[in-house]
Amino acid sequence: MTPAARVQAAIELLDAILDAAKGQGAPADRLIADFFRARRYAGSKDRRAVRELVYAAIRACGPVPANGRAAMLRLADSDPAILPLFDGSAHGPAPVGKGESAAEAGIAPAWLEQALASTGIESEEAQALLGRAPLDLRVNTLKADRATLDLPEAGEQLAAPQALRFPFGTQVEQWEAYKSGQVEVQDHGSQIACMALAAQPGEFVIDLCAGAGGKTLALAAAMDNRGTLLACDTDKRRLGNLPPRAARAGAGMIETLLLDPNRELEALAEHVGRADAVLVDAPCSGTGTWRRNPEARWRLDPESLARFAAVQARLLEIAAQLVKPGGRIIYITCSLLDAEGAGQVEAFLSAQSGWSARIPQLPLGRAHGQGMRLTPYHDGTDGFFVACLDSTC
Repeated sequence: MTPAARVQAAIELLDAILDAAKGQGAPADRLIADFFRARRYAGSKDRRAVRELVYAAIRACGPVPANGRAAMLRLADSDPAILPLFDGSAHGPAPVGKGESAAEAGIAPAWLEQALASTGIESEEAQALLGRAPLDLRVNTLKADRATLDLPEAGEQLAAPQALRFPFGTQVEQWEAYKSGQVEVQDHGSQIACMALAAQPGEFVIDLCAGAGGKTLALAAAMDNRGTLLACDTDKRRLGNLPPRAARAGAGMIETLLLDPNRELEALAEHVGRADAVLVDAPCSGTGTWRRNPEARWRLDPESLARFAAVQARLLEIAAQLVKPGGRIIYITCSLLDAEGAGQVEAFLSAQSGWSARIPQLPLGRAHGQGMRLTPYHDGTDGFFVACLDSTC
């Protein structure tokens, strides 16, 4: 592919990504994979170059661009090599038309920038949300230890006791340590958030929103594979990925339970009042994960944010019924909006008697409201809000 053809391919992909964002369709990485699956002639250098252009253009725009060309023209403002490629050559983009303008720069749509700023996420702190995330691993202590594990590359040791960091794009899936379950891919912030639960061997712990089980596996290691760890979710496909991952990790104490949306307590009835701890890693807007999914900020609107907040409040109510007297809830969101974090904790404490909040003691982060906040700018992690809620009954 010529440089101009790469730009045109990126524009076409950006159009598809914008359409998907408006209709809550497939994520950008899947659309890019499908695009090149249908274009086998594109070599690895072409695929890499186009992908880089696409994500750079997404990060360069704030509000939703009108189209892929507008997004690419925004990128051209900071990369002088791009504009001359709008030359009308074969397979390249048409020349820039009179009055054709670039998309608007910024961090996110205006309402979302303002919402973040109201929680203290602005300027350099906000800009860091759109950086590129490194690759973090968690050494699985059921099979290995960071101090002695021999890997093909030497990673940077991080604050979490079993965390290692590698450059973006490191092919860890090819390593024997990954295939054998000695290491798992998990953001450093996610590892630190799991530490807040302080899971102990022999406890009964419920992971209420387990998804594919990244945090579940971290809890199993913390519990030394002793006790009961019940992983729940309403997504059958994602939850179905957990058993083979648990088998690879040697985490035999994990059980799974598929829940029906809005009828979760029916399936969990036998566990009411029994859990030592419940992890509520709640579905959220994902504002803390834009380094990995920068187009996600174009999928969010005030109405969907309100829906997330309603689900989070309901999950906290369910968790409160599952915890035994003296037990604890750990509430986590990968959002930096107070409506999904500090505000949820305040609302829960106002509505529920017999509960108190405790600031978790973590190696990174800063106190925010009645919890802790991790951010890319200060901590080099994804953005998280973490709170500990203790039953005082």
